[in-house]
Amino acid sequence: MAQSLSRNRVVAGLALATVLAMSATASAHRRDEYLQAARIAVDPGRVQIELDLTAGISVAEAVIRDIDRDGSGSITADEARKYATDVMRTLRLDADRMPLQVELINVTVPALEAIRNGEGAIRLELSARLPALAAGAHQIFFLNAHRPDIGVYLANALVPASPHVAVAAQRRDVAQREITIDYALTASPVTSARTLLPLGALVVLSLAVFGWMRERPAL
Repeated sequence: MAQSLSRNRVVAGLALATVLAMSATASAHRRDEYLQAARIAVDPGRVQIELDLTAGISVAEAVIRDIDRDGSGSITADEARKYATDVMRTLRLDADRMPLQVELINVTVPALEAIRNGEGAIRLELSARLPALAAGAHQIFFLNAHRPDIGVYLANALVPASPHVAVAAQRRDVAQREITIDYALTASPVTSARTLLPLGALVVLSLAVFGWMRERPAL
């Protein structure tokens, strides 16, 4: 009980520290910066990323031109997805030094007036499937290289939703364009049962064959 309470306090503290750090930096970003905040969630079989892009007032028009390609003054769903695809091309996501295929789940673009006022955040929701991983220590590496001319970056791992994932450490470069997440993966009861099932069947089969051989009459 005491261990569970201690773990909950650690998890709550980590979540609060992450929110406060990102909020403080977001509120203090300058007019000529393009703030890009990545939140990374690691699950046993998937990595999910929320990437919020907030343009300062001085660079808002440049960002809008990147999205509103026909200059119509409004953002279509197709333009939003094309911009999200461009952003994704500048991202890198690895698991244990092996590249992962990142998929776009959703993109949300606020009203252009909100972007111009430095208030609206463009949000990309991304996901990548992890290969089958053995229990033990693993690493996730994330790199954001979008608009380095005006970009400032944040990157944080979220508290895992699964009890089978435990984040051990987060290491970032000075600019927070890169983050390495060290985590431990424990086998789930379902996985353990699937692993043990063939072995159990083999044991049963072996016992049956052994019994049959003992009952056979000698020649």
